[in-house]
Amino acid sequence: MTKTTHSESVENFLKAVYTLQQGTERVSTNTLRDVLNITAPSVTDMAQRMVTLGYVDYQKYQGVLLTPKGRAIALQVIRRHRLIELYLVRELGYALHEVHEEAEALEHAVSDHFIEALARKLGDPGFDPHGDPIPTAEGVIESARELVPLSALTVGDLAVVAQFKSSDRDMLQHMLDRGFNLNASIEVTAVDPFEGPISVRIDGTERMVGRQVAECILVQKEA
Repeated sequence: MTKTTHSESVENFLKAVYTLQQGTERVSTNTLRDVLNITAPSVTDMAQRMVTLGYVDYQKYQGVLLTPKGRAIALQVIRRHRLIELYLVRELGYALHEVHEEAEALEHAVSDHFIEALARKLGDPGFDPHGDPIPTAEGVIESARELVPLSALTVGDLAVVAQFKSSDRDMLQHMLDRGFNLNASIEVTAVDPFEGPISVRIDGTERMVGRQVAECILVQKEA
């Protein structure tokens, strides 16, 4: 019933680096400062601690890169977070915009045993309620799907809603209010010029959404 023993600050740091890291690119300390909402010296101190623990490769003025050991821990935290989010939505009736903050708190408190029981209860799901992939218990995460923003589609294109790329509470609720649920089938019926709104048919119902919101709705195009 134990929980893997890493401090909350360590887990948050590694998760932030993983989320920001693109391939082998390093994450700047300034970016981490802004995301973690801590001072630049605190980021540097934390990075140096992570080097000692073998979790990151840190080079002054070049930024931070996760080691395989650090990546494994980050994926464990992300697994906990995304499974908790899904449980809150599916089993407890939380709205999508409500789950992130709850999961942020709970991900550091629950045991590994609890998380694996949760995964079994949910049927070992592959995606969280935002459409983000859930890492396996072994730290394997699904390869990137070929997703495009709704804003990139043209009239007549068919697609399925696959992921929401926003943590803004109001925007998430706005998406759902207009019928953009995960796995919903859509057809683009009109695209206004000059960054105007996009009209779609969602499961047979006509809807309209602004371009900014459309950029945060990722879809999988149908052939």
